[in-house]
Amino acid sequence: MLSVPLSVLDRSRTRVGETEPETLRATVEFARQVEDLGYKRFWVSEHHSVPGVVGSAPTVLAAAVAARTSHIRVGTGGVMLPNHKPLVVAEQFGVLESLYPGRIDMGLGRSVGFTNGVRRALGVEKDAADDFSAQVQELLGYLVGTSDVHARPGEGLRIPPFVLAVGEGAAIAASLGLPVVLAARPDSVELVSEYRAAFQPSAWAPEPYVILAVTAAVGDTTEAARQLLLPEAWASAYSRTRGVFPPLQPDVPATMNAREQEFFENALRGQYYGTSDEVHAALEDLVQRTAADEVLITTNTYDRDDLLASLAKLIG
Repeated sequence: MLSVPLSVLDRSRTRVGETEPETLRATVEFARQVEDLGYKRFWVSEHHSVPGVVGSAPTVLAAAVAARTSHIRVGTGGVMLPNHKPLVVAEQFGVLESLYPGRIDMGLGRSVGFTNGVRRALGVEKDAADDFSAQVQELLGYLVGTSDVHARPGEGLRIPPFVLAVGEGAAIAASLGLPVVLAARPDSVELVSEYRAAFQPSAWAPEPYVILAVTAAVGDTTEAARQLLLPEAWASAYSRTRGVFPPLQPDVPATMNAREQEFFENALRGQYYGTSDEVHAALEDLVQRTAADEVLITTNTYDRDDLLASLAKLIG
């Protein structure tokens, strides 16, 4: 067992031969299975007009997940706040918390759509993320009741906020006194240290709280675990060379051109895979070096049974 809690983030990745409704239903069932394994949280994500990813409405999907589960914390990893009006987000989470009290997490990100067309459709500009700090403060103001406009439901409800940190996100989280979610990187020790040093205690979090997001796969052998990561790595390489993020497929091509191979290998870097003992040791080392409070697993593979088995070995 790892010395800190483990949680799961699922992006509702499609598989070859699977319809989008089937993918979403599989996400909800996956959440129930993850709960049975003993994970602390199950979060869903927000992506718009990305082939191969159908997690586009995280608060709606979180409601379905919460309805299907009984005690695991359910949240978003995250709602991309520049795409939405803070009042609407406050009300959406108010509905979730009202229906499933004490189980809802409000993960907030600052990304905008990847293309000009998506941003136009969402009604935002590329620089919308520049106002993220103000947007978070406005949103939290609706929850604590300091705004002239009242979120109903939402006002007065205690819904834990988390900042998904990309770029300046960690500094914003620290200045607002909010827990932070950081992708595990070679410079994680420095990033966490900077966040902790700059953290300003708040009513939301009296102390810094760090969740490290990692990709991790566990198999009976090191090579078996590595095989689990290949479908997602190939999808990443495919998207970088063709501009389309495809559904996961069971096998990767036997041969790749030089550019595909480069992106494929890059996609595998920094990921954790191996036997249970190997991955536990590697993650525990990461936790000890960064003093992380929690680890968020973001792994995808083609076969969902294999993914569930990996998660069972990881938490067991």
